[in-house]
Amino acid sequence: MSTTERSRTSARRSTLLGDQPGAYASARYVRITPMKARRVVDMVRGLQVDEALTLLQFAPQAASETVYKVLESAIANAETTEGLNRADLVLSVAMVDEGPTMKRWRPRAQGRATRINKRTSHITLAVQPADALATKNGRANKNGRGA
Repeated sequence: MSTTERSRTSARRSTLLGDQPGAYASARYVRITPMKARRVVDMVRGLQVDEALTLLQFAPQAASETVYKVLESAIANAETTEGLNRADLVLSVAMVDEGPTMKRWRPRAQGRATRINKRTSHITLAVQPADALATKNGRANKNGRGA
């Protein structure tokens, strides 16, 4: 785990990480459609965190800015609460869930109206050390790095 043992573990943390070392961060009610956010999250899932941050920094998608902020938060959580080294961290869990949809109306011809769905997302990212991820998956690459 870490240098100091946890006295309580949240249900969310145990669902995402179990008893493995690592940390997570989430952004809820983000005003971006889940489909567009998933496109960005799928690009960085499984990468080393520094590589993922570089990729997100130069990605043209609008969702990459929000995912970048959530990843930075997850890294900061891992460094401060768990005492993990930033160079060893890998983006292990990356999910985008659908939040509530705001329904708006657009006037159309002949007195009609059509509905506009303004979708929101819940973005959750978890980072773990590469060696813990390799033992969790039960495999390691030739060079000793997992996933």
